[in-house]
Amino acid sequence: MTRPRGVKVLRLFGLGAAVCVVASGLALFAFDRADKAYPPPLEAANEVSREVLDRDGGLLRAYTAAGGVWRLPVQLDEVDPDYINMLIAYEDRRFRSHHGVDPVALLRAALQFAGNGRIVSGGSTITMQLARLIEPRTERSLTAKLRQMARALQIERRLSKDQILSLYLTLAPYGGNLEGVRAASLAWFGREPRKLTLSQSALLVALPQSPESRRPDRHQAQARLARDRVLGRMRNAGLIPASEIARAAATSVPSRRLAMPDLAAHLADLAIGIQGETGPVRLTLDGGIQHRLEQLARETAARLGPKQSLAMVLADGRTGEILASVGSTGHLDTARSGAIDMTRAVRSPGSALKPFIYGLAFEDALIAAETLIDDRPADFSGYRPRNFDRDYMGEVSIREALQFSLNVPAVRLLEAVGPQRLLARLKRGGVDLQLPPGGPPGLAIGLGGAGISLRGLVQLYTAFVNGGTARHLRDGAETEPGPGFEHPVIDRQAGWRVGRILTGVEAPQGAPRLAIAYKTGTSYGYRDAWAIGFDGRYVLGVWVGRPDASPVPGLSGITTAAPLLFEAFVRSGLDRVDFPPAPQGVVERSRNALPFALRKYKSRDEPANAVAGASLPPRIVYPPQGARVALGAGGEGRMMPLVIKLQGGVAPYRLIANGQPLPKPTRRRVMNWNPDSEGASTLTVMDAEGRAASVSVFIDAN
Repeated sequence: MTRPRGVKVLRLFGLGAAVCVVASGLALFAFDRADKAYPPPLEAANEVSREVLDRDGGLLRAYTAAGGVWRLPVQLDEVDPDYINMLIAYEDRRFRSHHGVDPVALLRAALQFAGNGRIVSGGSTITMQLARLIEPRTERSLTAKLRQMARALQIERRLSKDQILSLYLTLAPYGGNLEGVRAASLAWFGREPRKLTLSQSALLVALPQSPESRRPDRHQAQARLARDRVLGRMRNAGLIPASEIARAAATSVPSRRLAMPDLAAHLADLAIGIQGETGPVRLTLDGGIQHRLEQLARETAARLGPKQSLAMVLADGRTGEILASVGSTGHLDTARSGAIDMTRAVRSPGSALKPFIYGLAFEDALIAAETLIDDRPADFSGYRPRNFDRDYMGEVSIREALQFSLNVPAVRLLEAVGPQRLLARLKRGGVDLQLPPGGPPGLAIGLGGAGISLRGLVQLYTAFVNGGTARHLRDGAETEPGPGFEHPVIDRQAGWRVGRILTGVEAPQGAPRLAIAYKTGTSYGYRDAWAIGFDGRYVLGVWVGRPDASPVPGLSGITTAAPLLFEAFVRSGLDRVDFPPAPQGVVERSRNALPFALRKYKSRDEPANAVAGASLPPRIVYPPQGARVALGAGGEGRMMPLVIKLQGGVAPYRLIANGQPLPKPTRRRVMNWNPDSEGASTLTVMDAEGRAASVSVFIDAN
């Protein structure tokens, strides 16, 4: 009996299906075994650039990865979603649905090749492109394409679609040594890819297809054509309105490549060295403030003398966190030894430590703000300090002595409180002064006869915004937090009194008026100029000088560093924080309301009933009587100011020029007068007791 023909066909079909099922199973088994034996080299994607970030995660500085390429890691939420949508629409429309290989795209590519005789589209998916990026090969053949397809299937088994996109956006080439959309966006547009324009997105979509022939800095016309091709595809697909496409196409493409972010180079290098190869490093710096202060440093370099550098440290005095650290005029400025981080260099602070001497004297109730003290030549066992201007002011108040940074009064007070005690108090603030070799510390440490770094000085000054207790400065470079300080450098009341006096120091000439307290310092031999200021919260320190410690004629804290301090405070953009009110128990009294013992400070070797002699009358020592003074041209067509120097008298002083008194008196013995015209002039100075001195001079504008 013969079976019907249809039954045979069904049996053959069933057998064939079974064979196919078995073959498919064997193929899947073989693929699985091969997949496990030869996994895709995804670890290559982990070789990314090291990043140093600011307190908010912004990029301060990056370092090239292996091979000298810029390859910055990126997550999808860090990239403009409109760019991602455009990338998928242009490169791989079915990216979210296929499993690594898109048969429709491959068939379309084959038909286009057959119809045109050339490759019109490659049919590669984003996953296949990623496979080529993690395992680059120069050959372009059917075998290479099949290998990419196999790798794409492997990748899809291991990673989610978002992970695949992130890797692609990290590794895709964008011209030169740029890899990844972050490096490309920073290099071509100077911005992170969180928000891109339509034109920028289209260019970034086009570049990876042919990164070298479309580099905007070398082949601008080709780059523009490629960008416009992407825009045209978006218009034809109806994804973006034609009006927006037209505006984007009218936008120029970048003509040059921008430098990568390069902020806080000294601190970044240190942090990378400390923390090793373990991903990004986050510092306490504020990227915006750091950028603005580094820009100020570069601008200031043009005004400094040759080989001079500068440094700045800005800290939150309440937390100790460093918000900006500028180590030089520029770390690549070889003419000024820019590679040296001068925030850490140990130098003489000049008069910058005087506030702590006065603080100890306030603690010991030796002085009050209105106590009188002598600023006259004195001999301290062979040590004879002189003031910066080599003159003496006679009898002054403690307030004036500190505000004018007079040397003899400071040494008188240091002799009373003791150099060892000062050192011990500074050590409470985490700072050990570097002392000259041999013998115990002497009185010279009060005038700069010891070494300290700018960071150390700023750390000490945080005591003035924390009730007398310093804060350990932190920048994030260290792996372990710094120590806390249990004991105050000075007590709360003394610290407030010192800060109150320093708020009355006049701003340097031409500087903006700011509600800050500040102190300057100039080291012996004009080697270092310092200025350090604070408000109710922030402390900013500035150093100017030569890294090799050579003398710089004319360098001083008040004329060189202080203007930079005020400008840096303004550039920082920080809102000024009010000074705290007087602590409980602090009462400011006039001199007449002081106890008799506090009305005049007596050194240990002075008799208790000593009475100060009458002060000498004022005398104009420059310009001399009958002098002919040539003044060069200044700004805005004016003559340069005439410097007038006084001796004797009692402050404040008022200058009367040609019968016209200047509106504002001064307590300084050096003043400037701007002549209205050349010719004969009579200058008169009157002191607080009504005594006057006059000279007649001839002003020459040539």
